[in-house]
Amino acid sequence: MSQGPRSGLAAVSSALLAMSRHLEVRDVLKTIVASARELLDAQYAALGVPDDHGGFAQFVVDGVSDAQWKAIGPLPRQHGILAAMLQEAKIERLADVRKDPRFEGWPSAHPDMSDFLGLPIRDGDEVIGALFLANKLRPVGGNPPHPPHPKPEGSCGFTEEDEDLLAILAQHAAIALTNARLYERSRELTIAEERSRLAHELHDAVSQKLFSLRLTAQAAAALVDRDPSRAKGELQQVAALAAEAADELRAAVVELRPAALDEDGLVATLRTQIQVLDRAHTARVTFDSCGVRALPAAQEEAVLRVAQEALHNALRHSGAEHVDVALARRGTAAVLRVTDDGSGFDPHSIRRAGRHLGLVSMRDRASGVGGALTVESAPGKGTTIEMEVPGG
Repeated sequence: MSQGPRSGLAAVSSALLAMSRHLEVRDVLKTIVASARELLDAQYAALGVPDDHGGFAQFVVDGVSDAQWKAIGPLPRQHGILAAMLQEAKIERLADVRKDPRFEGWPSAHPDMSDFLGLPIRDGDEVIGALFLANKLRPVGGNPPHPPHPKPEGSCGFTEEDEDLLAILAQHAAIALTNARLYERSRELTIAEERSRLAHELHDAVSQKLFSLRLTAQAAAALVDRDPSRAKGELQQVAALAAEAADELRAAVVELRPAALDEDGLVATLRTQIQVLDRAHTARVTFDSCGVRALPAAQEEAVLRVAQEALHNALRHSGAEHVDVALARRGTAAVLRVTDDGSGFDPHSIRRAGRHLGLVSMRDRASGVGGALTVESAPGKGTTIEMEVPGG
């Protein structure tokens, strides 16, 4: 290796620390690949996590541009050298991967590779990944890496020292990857438990309300001819029970974090939901975002829920013709604004229980993530709800 003993040890330490900082599987994979490529002076690095169908569930690369990776095409199958590492579970160090009898070629957009160093990542007896490097580089004096260095015919640029170092990295990669998987599994179980809890709450609370609603409606129907006055009272009770059931149902459902938020992020999720609302309502609903980067998960969920509640109020209660949603940066903070041109109200003398519950819920969500909520409204003047949360 090009580093001396002290700098080499520091580099190994930095790589291992970087791997231990992440809990999401995808982040761990990317960190492992980047650390291996930098540590061993390779032009390319990749890590594949096999699936049960002869392919790869995940495949992460470093040293290949996004455009080049897109041009390469679908993820590779488990064949050739990759299959050998997964099935035989041994280190492969080759002078020229293209001349190995197991080599089966690659897509036309694939970068050219010669030197090859690969090994399996194991968790006990199970092979959970394949880590490999290609094209040994020799950075000089801190300058950017040169093209693959000249080497004697038939020799591999990667050394036995590189092999030993990669084996150490792979051992720690197995620990980091296993921990990340356990974390994600734990999170899935937590979500499942939370869904089960909510299901019980829905059954215990909302279903009881609906049962009472049914009985009261039957009583009203029986009284409608012989005692209209009492029937009217029963129907008023029906309306009250229905409102309570709707509030409890909404309070339970909004506790579920939508999958789209995890998959697509806050901006894309908001944009999609607002496009749907714009098509579903006569009011014009628009969305604009500027300069907002990803926020911590709890903050993203809080912003989304406040936006949903504010949109619900504007579209269901205000009679607005236009509702505008904006997400922007303010210094290091992120700011959500939902503005409508509807009937407005007096925030200091709210009489409608549904509206009051919504504002309390929004304020609680904002304060719960260290943010603040402000409401500007007046009868006939529309409403603006603004939520500010600290930046990530």
